[in-house]
Amino acid sequence: MSAAPAPSSAPAGAAAPASGSSAPASGSPWRSLRHRGMRWWSAANLVSNLGTWMQLTVQNLLVLQITGSAAATGLSISVQAAPALLISVFGGAAVDRWPRRLTVAVSQSLLAVVAFVTAALVVLHRLDMTSLLVLSAVTGVVATVDGPACALLGNDLVPAEDVPSAIGVGALVHSGGRLAGTALAGVAVGLLGTGAAYAANGLSFLFVAAVVPFLRPLRHTTPDAAPPPDEPAAPLGVREGLAWFARRPRLVALACVTAVSSVFGRNYGLTLAVLVTGPLAAGASAFGTVSAVLAVGGIVGALVGARLRRPSVRLVGALAAAGGLLQAAAGLSPTWAVLLALVLPMAVVESVSDTAGTAVLQTDPPPHLRGRVLGIWGSIGTVWSLGGPPLLGLLMERAGARGALVAGGLFIAVSIAAGFAVRARRSSAPVPLRTGKAHRPRPEELSTAA
Repeated sequence: MSAAPAPSSAPAGAAAPASGSSAPASGSPWRSLRHRGMRWWSAANLVSNLGTWMQLTVQNLLVLQITGSAAATGLSISVQAAPALLISVFGGAAVDRWPRRLTVAVSQSLLAVVAFVTAALVVLHRLDMTSLLVLSAVTGVVATVDGPACALLGNDLVPAEDVPSAIGVGALVHSGGRLAGTALAGVAVGLLGTGAAYAANGLSFLFVAAVVPFLRPLRHTTPDAAPPPDEPAAPLGVREGLAWFARRPRLVALACVTAVSSVFGRNYGLTLAVLVTGPLAAGASAFGTVSAVLAVGGIVGALVGARLRRPSVRLVGALAAAGGLLQAAAGLSPTWAVLLALVLPMAVVESVSDTAGTAVLQTDPPPHLRGRVLGIWGSIGTVWSLGGPPLLGLLMERAGARGALVAGGLFIAVSIAAGFAVRARRSSAPVPLRTGKAHRPRPEELSTAA
């Protein structure tokens, strides 16, 4: 989830004793890498991202090669995403119940097996669409456990105030792995064939599984990692997580902000592509430049977000509203040059918002419920990630690319502003005085008070 490792003669995963408590507060975006365990985890995630993007680069081409159908490509993606929609809440509950390092090691090993089986079928020319869909579904099921387990294990390696740094640096690892993995995929396929990308991904999963036993979570930084002694252990189920999430207004507000931003914004591969090649008449190469600027803005935003120490839902909402206004302004761009000037700050603001929101989501719940909360988030997030593009496409059909960007951006900003206004009004409302019979303390309460 983070950046490159720093070699050391000390045992892997051993935390520097002074980094968690006595070290002065730091605003560096790289501060999470002070912890040796995080450096090893970062290296593992960099390798994993390389393998993942190698496989993703060739997977769509492989489906097209097998079926010749673009619809089949979309079907394979949907099949892999479907488990997240249906059973993520159960996967999160399992993460809360099982030992975290063991869970990650097992899930990564299972994903490696799936990748190796796919590679073998490709090499033997035995891979058909049915087997590919089955393997995609298995991958999606395992990912419902692997995703929250990996996220929470990474957080366990750093103090709470360094979690935004870990998330921000992880975004950089993701971006770097995407660029390098895509390039390596072309080399590997050219030299060794399509199966090589799947085999490389399998090896990357095994590398992560091999690193996990050497990680040492900083347990002294999470004293609430289990329910209080007088409370029973949380059962393996989703009711407790659902009930806690529903009673947590800040997480409900975070879900609303994220949903509105995801549905009415963010899908710039669609909206900006149509705007650049249509009304602005700038051509496909110009959209490539816009995409590069978006990527740069995302990297800069990840670095800025990594400097945060205690992000809040209010900050996430303010940044999302600012991103919506910038999106609306981008929709009104008279020229391609003006669009470029707006795209960079838009990407930066939204990247910081994403980092802050992820930090809130992963640190707000008590540790014994975090897996379930992440599982719930995975399920509802799949809803808007699958439903957003069709809704945005319908809006573009009605209003065009400019109209979709402007209307969507303004809707994001106005919705969040309305939420802030309602929140402020409730906070300023006078608290009604209680009427009725006064409470008389019981004898045991008096003795306790004494």
